Amino acid sequence: MTITWPFRSRKKLNDSIIQQIYHKSRIKRYIQFVIGVFLVAVAFNLFLEPNSLVAGGVSGLSLIFKRLFGIDPSLFILVASLILLLVSLILLGKDKTLGSVLGSLLFPLFVKLTANIDVFLDIDNTQLLLAAIFGGVIQGFGTGLIFKAGFTTGGTDIINQIISKYAKVSLGKSMLMSDGLIVLGGVFIFGPTKLMYALIVLYIITIMTDRVVLGISDSKAFYIITDKEADVKEFILKYLNHGVTIFNAKGGYTKEKQTVLMCVIPTKDYYRLKEGIHEIDSDAFFVVTDAYEVFGGE
Repeated sequence: MTITWPFRSRKKLNDSIIQQIYHKSRIKRYIQFVIGVFLVAVAFNLFLEPNSLVAGGVSGLSLIFKRLFGIDPSLFILVASLILLLVSLILLGKDKTLGSVLGSLLFPLFVKLTANIDVFLDIDNTQLLLAAIFGGVIQGFGTGLIFKAGFTTGGTDIINQIISKYAKVSLGKSMLMSDGLIVLGGVFIFGPTKLMYALIVLYIITIMTDRVVLGISDSKAFYIITDKEADVKEFILKYLNHGVTIFNAKGGYTKEKQTVLMCVIPTKDYYRLKEGIHEIDSDAFFVVTDAYEVFGGE
């Protein structure tokens, strides 16, 4: 007999799990979050703001308003963040808004506190490429710490969620729409050259954020379908000294039953396994992905 839990019981269990996740290492998460916000503010005041690099977000929008109306970036970020929090409360609800409150208040505060950081750190901002690279690295690292701690800095993150919810598009597409419009606005104010450097910043921020949140992959996961299953399995077990897991599968088109070999190996063994599979079965089908965290097993 199968017992199905009532919806309320499942919801209580899920809520309990979420609470345990967010209560775990709470102090560490808050310290990580504060450091992340500080680094993002430093990157903004040390590299992006002096060079007018509009890399999306409310901070990028603040540079446009500073050029047009002379508004202090920290003041603009604060006012815009508060307005967006109110909009979020109306359109997204209390639960989703709470996660953005702290970041929305702390980020403009840190932007104000670090506004004169160039007095203590004399950076040569005549080299735009270096400014773009280091600005992207520091901001990406800080953003990764913020996301890893389970927070956001509000701003366009709220806009992205609203667009995603009401326009029925993915969060990635909504980010492209909102940040794309801000970056495009920067072209008309600061020119196309600054756009090219801003795109470098955006790319580096994306890469660094992923590296901090996911870590650096030092393992590869192989999913292999082959007619010479026993030979491939023996090669992995005896010559590479790694374990193998076998899945039962069925072809989506042919409906034929087949097996999938799955193994996780160190990156240094990637070439040997890839070439070994080709040597054993040149018609084998396999997919290789990065494995960022591997737990258990031998």
